[in-house]
Amino acid sequence: MGSDPPGRTGELSAELGRTITVMEVCGTHTVSIHRSGLDRLLPPEVRLLSGPGCPVCVTPTDYIDRAMAMAFRHGVRLYTFGDLLKVPGSRESLADARARGAEVDVVASPEDALRLASSRGGPSAFLAVGFETTAPTIAAALLQARDQGVDLAALCAMKLIPPAMEAVLEAPGTRVDAFLCPGHVAVITGLEPFRRISKEYGVPCVVGGFEPPEIVRALERILQMLLDEEPGAESAYPAAAAGGNPAARRMMDRALVPCDTEWRGLGIIPESGLCLADELAEMDAARRWPVEVPPAEDDPACLCGEVLTGSAEPPDCPLFGERCTPRSPVGPCMVSSEGSCAAWFKYGGRGLD
Repeated sequence: MGSDPPGRTGELSAELGRTITVMEVCGTHTVSIHRSGLDRLLPPEVRLLSGPGCPVCVTPTDYIDRAMAMAFRHGVRLYTFGDLLKVPGSRESLADARARGAEVDVVASPEDALRLASSRGGPSAFLAVGFETTAPTIAAALLQARDQGVDLAALCAMKLIPPAMEAVLEAPGTRVDAFLCPGHVAVITGLEPFRRISKEYGVPCVVGGFEPPEIVRALERILQMLLDEEPGAESAYPAAAAGGNPAARRMMDRALVPCDTEWRGLGIIPESGLCLADELAEMDAARRWPVEVPPAEDDPACLCGEVLTGSAEPPDCPLFGERCTPRSPVGPCMVSSEGSCAAWFKYGGRGLD
């Protein structure tokens, strides 16, 4: 891209005449921004800030503790996405538990978990972590498991992005001027949830693609909206139609219902999660195999929660790059391939030279 500000961002930001903070709420955006060095190419008046856009990162520690307790106390085989394997629990990770004899298998999709559970038999649970992007496939696999009589339950930690965006805007001391909205989520939801946020809070919400030029186009639209003092919600990502994917949403509505859930760094946000509908209640792993786990213990020096809410950046954490690295992560922001700390550690960021 060269050393000059990409696109028209320099011209637009100069005309705006003030610094703006744009939060991206998609881990894929975070990785693309740092891998390309885009944050260092933008004019200094445009500040990009990572938010709660990594599903593994926002999953609270006690979820990991609960999953391992079910495996050891009830003999439940766990199926999980790979990013969750090394996320620290209070005392160990799923990888550590597997080394001690727990049955923990990494799968690429909920369909893989269904196939393995069907062939192996016995009690099993899929660790259902994800946003709107993965929720339809999880819903479809669970409905299929029920119809086929496969013994597969779900430990639910699915989350909805728009309520978290609202929580960030309402957090004391947080300043976010606009959102670079997640393209993968918008492919499912369409623009309506972001329109509602833009109207209520008066902030631009622009859905962007994942390549640097696509991100720049979305930023230019944000800057233009701020210049015109006409915030709104729109898509600069052709794959995200305004109406989203109605078929995927119908699948979610069949199997899942909104519920209150806990986000790392943001606490409990009302109706920001997805739990199993009543007709699938017998597939709820937390109900089927109840366990008592002690209060979760996180390292008090870890700033992963603050990073996820935009009140800190990875280098602000005293553990970053020292005691916390991808090889020996202290918090999930350093574990996930979409985590902010992992992206900063691997690719660097503005001010980290």
